[in-house]
Amino acid sequence: MEIIRTPVEMSGWANKVLAAGQTIGLVPTMGFFHEGHLSLMRKAREKADRTVVSLFVNPIQFGANEDLGRYPRDFSRDSQLAETEGVDVLFAPEARDMYPSEACTRVIVSGLTDGLCGASRPGHFAGVTTVVAKLFHIIKPYCAVFGRKDFQQLAVITRMVADLDWDVEIVGHPIVREADGLAMSSRNTYLSASERQSALCLFRAIAHARRRVREGLVEAEVLLQEVEWLLLQESVTIEYVSFVDQATLRPQAVLRKGAVLAMAIKVGATRLIDNDNLFEEH
Repeated sequence: MEIIRTPVEMSGWANKVLAAGQTIGLVPTMGFFHEGHLSLMRKAREKADRTVVSLFVNPIQFGANEDLGRYPRDFSRDSQLAETEGVDVLFAPEARDMYPSEACTRVIVSGLTDGLCGASRPGHFAGVTTVVAKLFHIIKPYCAVFGRKDFQQLAVITRMVADLDWDVEIVGHPIVREADGLAMSSRNTYLSASERQSALCLFRAIAHARRRVREGLVEAEVLLQEVEWLLLQESVTIEYVSFVDQATLRPQAVLRKGAVLAMAIKVGATRLIDNDNLFEEH
């Protein structure tokens, strides 16, 4: 596995691969890999001839009071895991190379970024779409694989690619969960033992919502109250609970095919998100 540090070198590698008639699968990450990340790498390897994983803690998607400085990092471990998964290149640039001091461009997807996480994290999605746009230009992937845990991010990037006519297939990969149902996240390392138990209310809420939908409940407001009550049985703070359409992210008053339960909570100081398509078979 090669480790590439600069955009110029990364583009040079990509150009050679494309000239040889091969395709590139990209997995954009911020590192501190867990099984969820590794599953994305395996999917990219299935779909393309060569696999690139970007490892970049993107500063412009963090707010002023967020966890940029303490976001978990372990480059040595991450590089070993990526190599074990058969990744061809680990692209790990420095912020100064991705964002030169004179840079003044942002890529913004409007509408889809207004609600859910976008409402409480102003500027976050502009940071996400800008860095992903740069990665697409630098690496020139045939496909890019994203986890569905970041459900709104996946919808926003899919819209960006469609609107800008990028010839990149966006692949959404199912959420990977711990044995007890907690969605895998690098931020889970922040949780104490008791906080981790409290965080399981997210998975219990999903299981409850799926059961109620199977029973025939379609009134979103009724189910919303039930889900919020269930979450508040633990020591958590609700940021949002919403039932939205999987493509448009518009709130649904009557639940129907494509309805997604999307949630964000704080457990102690740790912000966690989770979601589930309530009508999709698992």
